[in-house]
Amino acid sequence: MSGFTQFLHPRLPILLLLGLLIGPGLVNAQATQGTEEDYHRALTLQERYEGLVVNVADNFVWTEAGDRVAYRRSVEGGHEFVVTDRSSGAEERAFDHGRMASALEARTGGSYGELTLPFNSVELVDAGGAIEVAFSGDRYRCTLSDYQCSEMESGGGGGWQGGSGGGESGDQGRTSPDGRYEAVIHNHNVVVRKAGEGTEVYRSHDGSEGNAYSLQSISWAPDSRRLAAYRIIPGYERLVHYIESAPSDQLQPRHSTVSYTKPGDVLDVRQPVLFDVEAGSQTVVSNDLFPNAYSMSGLEWREDGRELVFEYNQRGHDTYRVIGVNPATGEARAIINEETESFFYYRPTSGSGKYFRHDLDDGREIIWMSERDGWSHLYLYDGETGELKNQITSGEWVVRDVEHVDEENRQIYFAAGGMNEDQDPYFVHFYRINFDGTGLTALTEANGTHSISFSPDMEYYVVSWSRVDLPPVAELRRTSDRQVVAELGRGDHSALLAAGWQEPEVFTALGRDGETEIWGIIVRPSNFDPSLSYPVIESIYAGPHNNHVPKAFSVHMNRGILAQAELGFVAVMIDGMGTSNRSKAFHDVAWKNLGDAGFPDRILWHEAVAEQYDYYDLSRVGIYGGSAGGQNAMGALLFHPDFYHAAVADNGCHDNRMDKIWWNELWMAEVGPHYSESSNVDNAHLLEGKLLLTVAELDTNVDPSSTYQVADALIQAGKEFDLLMVPGGGHARGAYHERKRFDFFVDAFLDRTPPDWNRDGIAFVEEDLD
Repeated sequence: MSGFTQFLHPRLPILLLLGLLIGPGLVNAQATQGTEEDYHRALTLQERYEGLVVNVADNFVWTEAGDRVAYRRSVEGGHEFVVTDRSSGAEERAFDHGRMASALEARTGGSYGELTLPFNSVELVDAGGAIEVAFSGDRYRCTLSDYQCSEMESGGGGGWQGGSGGGESGDQGRTSPDGRYEAVIHNHNVVVRKAGEGTEVYRSHDGSEGNAYSLQSISWAPDSRRLAAYRIIPGYERLVHYIESAPSDQLQPRHSTVSYTKPGDVLDVRQPVLFDVEAGSQTVVSNDLFPNAYSMSGLEWREDGRELVFEYNQRGHDTYRVIGVNPATGEARAIINEETESFFYYRPTSGSGKYFRHDLDDGREIIWMSERDGWSHLYLYDGETGELKNQITSGEWVVRDVEHVDEENRQIYFAAGGMNEDQDPYFVHFYRINFDGTGLTALTEANGTHSISFSPDMEYYVVSWSRVDLPPVAELRRTSDRQVVAELGRGDHSALLAAGWQEPEVFTALGRDGETEIWGIIVRPSNFDPSLSYPVIESIYAGPHNNHVPKAFSVHMNRGILAQAELGFVAVMIDGMGTSNRSKAFHDVAWKNLGDAGFPDRILWHEAVAEQYDYYDLSRVGIYGGSAGGQNAMGALLFHPDFYHAAVADNGCHDNRMDKIWWNELWMAEVGPHYSESSNVDNAHLLEGKLLLTVAELDTNVDPSSTYQVADALIQAGKEFDLLMVPGGGHARGAYHERKRFDFFVDAFLDRTPPDWNRDGIAFVEEDLD
């Protein structure tokens, strides 16, 4: 497999082997791997394992009154929907499933079974007299007295809508709280007029084309005497161009562009300006505290109008400030000043960001998240003086997220990881603590990772927990004493195990510092034979925005790792240093150093596994990943060719200067020589081993040129590699990508020719492995 692979269409469905009659439950350890039987098992995992885990409760929805909770529970043949009373723990079916199936069939024309209803969750409404469900893009309300279903109208968009910049906006404007005034943008300036009359009250004169006021930014003071707005100098609008070579609705190719800001690009400059409408004056706020903004938040007034507040994120992401402005003088102060030698992770995505702010008593106190002591914790600030009152949480563990702030009782409900020394530090647990740092109370304790759903009054909660080797357990508990009111579900996967499913093994080894445990999982094929020798395939995604090794139970795992193992490999995933949700020092390994990707830790982990298991063959190690994982996978062959021997890199960001600005400047800071050091393009001449690159023609997440540039660099260096180009494809990888990856590693490591997919007896069928 060398040279350029043929162009492939993205709508090709997954290949299944027809005519291979091996039974789905057959386990037949053999001296060779990568056979057609192995392919058949790998490609039919979904149908072989579907529905084999029962008594799993999920999708918990509390009633508006909070007296009951409705949820779905897996049973043999499908799912049932149950409702449980929070006080007694008594449960019953949420509705008559047979009648509901008939009612939906009559309304939609579909065909549904009692245990195969088309929705995943239910909301009890009208005091339990009806349910609301959503599926296929529509929402329905079904009465439980007569089982009649009606389609609900889509709700209109909330909030105001307005122009995006400083151009002409017509009569569309922002009305003052008292309704007397309306602010609009005319000729790039703020114009205030009497609402309903159009009589002009005030007009600014310093706005111009290229330095215009933004309608969207206008924020009225509560007393309607003042308003604030941003005057914006636009940055550079970088466009990425696309050619869709084979559109489905026409013969000729189609061109399109996407606005796509990259590291180093000039950004918008926002200047906050205050206007005193009654005095007819304006004050430009000094930018001493926000001289080099990556971003500035919307302008917010305190409820009593005493201060204007916004947040400033400095270019390079090493300084983050909450800034208050005196509306009378325009003087700015740093209420909270967060500075770090590396990066401040400001994006609260999936509980992995290190940002949380909650204002109390109209900003007189502020709860703030910071890693200033080396771990992610909560702090209580005096919002009037900017002084730190006290650290709320502390210790060598991390606050992952805040669930609820109880201002009346001065308590915080939060998620954290690493507090249980005998458990995986990535497991999520939930706690309650007082604002002053006392009264830390664990709401969960089981050896697994948890999710939680509180009743509206916070007096009860449903907690669900699992591990990769243990199906979910769900319990209804009282918040006051944490006692279990009722068990809602305890997953049973005995049928899954009987079908050949192998439980992943959690494995830890010390990282590069000789002290820190590195966590990963080992996945073996269903016909695993410890007397054989197995090549090792690592699924990698080293993005610093999160940790990536699965912690919760999942039949099919993720990133195709289970199917990859089924072909006769041992497949693994590892979280090396540089990923999130451990200490700040652990995370900072990624700073200006994305090319590291935790490889020193990963290699030590692999070596520890090989020392324990003879079947783990380190002379045959492959690696694959997509997006940032694509950069990582190719980087393994460039920077660690003595350990990794083959790689598949899908839609990779191969040079961080070519990728989206927020992700790359967050971890790599502003553009400098260190970008080249981590670049697969600049280091392409170092390639050793076998490489398959894939690139999708219409990838709007990662610029496809990133892959073409690394391919060009490889060609210039005289290197051999494979390239798969996908017309019409997007950032997501499909079943065809997976099959090509299967074949690539079988060919590289198993001394076996992959199947001839075009021969008689093999056909395409519509099924998606993912």
